Amino acid sequence: MQPSSPPSPSSPLPASFSQLQKGFAANLVVAASVAAYGSVFGLLAAQKGIGWGQLLFMNLTIFAGSAQFVMVDMWQPPLPVAEIALAVLVINTRYLLIGASLRQLFAGTTLTHKALVMHLVTDENWAVTLAAASKRPVDTYFMLGGGLCILMAWCAGSLFGNQVGALLGNPERLGLDFAFTAVFTALLCSFWRGGRDLLPWLTAAAVALVVEQAVPGSKWYIPAGGLSGALCAALMPAHAAGKDRKQT
Repeated sequence: MQPSSPPSPSSPLPASFSQLQKGFAANLVVAASVAAYGSVFGLLAAQKGIGWGQLLFMNLTIFAGSAQFVMVDMWQPPLPVAEIALAVLVINTRYLLIGASLRQLFAGTTLTHKALVMHLVTDENWAVTLAAASKRPVDTYFMLGGGLCILMAWCAGSLFGNQVGALLGNPERLGLDFAFTAVFTALLCSFWRGGRDLLPWLTAAAVALVVEQAVPGSKWYIPAGGLSGALCAALMPAHAAGKDRKQT
């Protein structure tokens, strides 16, 4: 990574604004797919009775696509707040590693600046920023510009889908209730990194099935499966992971 000089209060605005613009432009391509993905999310949210205002508030305050999909899936009265919070926490644990990978980029910035930019870090603008940083100097404003681009696409897509879902009334008659399954199958495939993932995935699936049978009607199988899979991956011997990397 080749970060540019850390921003300081005396940094000229044009330099930061230029990085913001470049980050925004670099993410436009992936933003198109985010908007399409967001429209499906908005449609599913409409099925759960989540209105336009609630959806916008969720987008701005949480802004975590996969976690929001899980939240909407678990959205049923009375809201299982503890289960939702734990599931979202498990899903977003990957941001610990993402944040660690950005340590050099954030060097010299304030805690407030870190908190603001990290709130807008997604898988998409994180990958775009790392790719750009390998070729030329970038700073956190590049990441911020990408985050704003993704946020706008996510909000536009999900709010559009929400309006369409409200007009459809009963999306199940069009087979759109399958969207949840389709989205998570696609997410699952995109996360597959090779043979080293097999055991944690099987562990997570087995634990989720057992918990779902043991506590019918609840969503505890989601955090239970996620935690068991993460724990299994953490306990796997390092040499096994290294062996798999050589094979893939």
